[in-house]
Amino acid sequence: MDVDRLYNQDCIAGMQAMPEGSVDLAFADPPFNIGYKYDVYEDQLAADEYLNWTRQWGAALVRALKPDGTFWLAIGDDFAAELKLIFQRELKLTCRSWVIWYYTFGVNCKYKFSRSHTHLFHFVKDPKEFTFNAEAIKVPSARQLVYADARADSSGRLPDDTWILRPQDLSDGFQPDEDTWYFPRVCGTFAERAGWHGCQMPEQLLGRILRACSNEGELVLDPFGGSGTTLAVAKKLNRRFIGFELSPNYAAAIQTRLDSVSAGQPLAGAEEPKVSAPSTARGKRRRDDRSGMPLLK
Repeated sequence: MDVDRLYNQDCIAGMQAMPEGSVDLAFADPPFNIGYKYDVYEDQLAADEYLNWTRQWGAALVRALKPDGTFWLAIGDDFAAELKLIFQRELKLTCRSWVIWYYTFGVNCKYKFSRSHTHLFHFVKDPKEFTFNAEAIKVPSARQLVYADARADSSGRLPDDTWILRPQDLSDGFQPDEDTWYFPRVCGTFAERAGWHGCQMPEQLLGRILRACSNEGELVLDPFGGSGTTLAVAKKLNRRFIGFELSPNYAAAIQTRLDSVSAGQPLAGAEEPKVSAPSTARGKRRRDDRSGMPLLK
């Protein structure tokens, strides 16, 4: 199977055709089974049918991973627990981290708390042999930014395992030494927005994962091409890649996106949004605001 390609086919058959033990890093953002309107996939399966389908594509993915390979899974609340157990207990991967990516402007709900996060599970095939490039993803520590502590490591520290949208609005919260990461969701008004897929991941989020868990020239797999972010980031970061996408329409749009990027091109979005995005503390407010805050013209 040729690399640096997107294949318009079912991912299970595609991954089964790949050489066993050939993939360094896989990232999967599968359908969440919550009724999202895809053009060729039914996202409202019976629970057991959805879980059995997960076992099928999961087994094909694990087979394709190298003995020291890494797998990241993005999943929503509804099936996060079940999928973690499938990959950990049944498919025998080791979970290194359970990351929470938090964002505002999530799905607005009337009768429950609004959903504003996605689970990111970091699995490895071998708990003792795997790639983790700590130096590639370090962030400034509180000792550096806040306390000017001479003992601080000048290279920074590893990020924590919760990733949040706007910590710059909380002056005393979400310090770099807490369990928080920060990446904006790709909203409809963002220049990064592809415009044809409603579940687009930020390039910087994938960039952190690819930098940490793979090296240049290694093979990255995405079984659910979606908006093409994993593959575009892999190309920009000089990784080889293979992707699968069931929808002919999505596959064509992904290919157009891949054709528009090149190796070495910067990732879309700010690498450290916490210091690049302005605070909203003095944003515009409606004239009839009754919050007690001073109104701005």
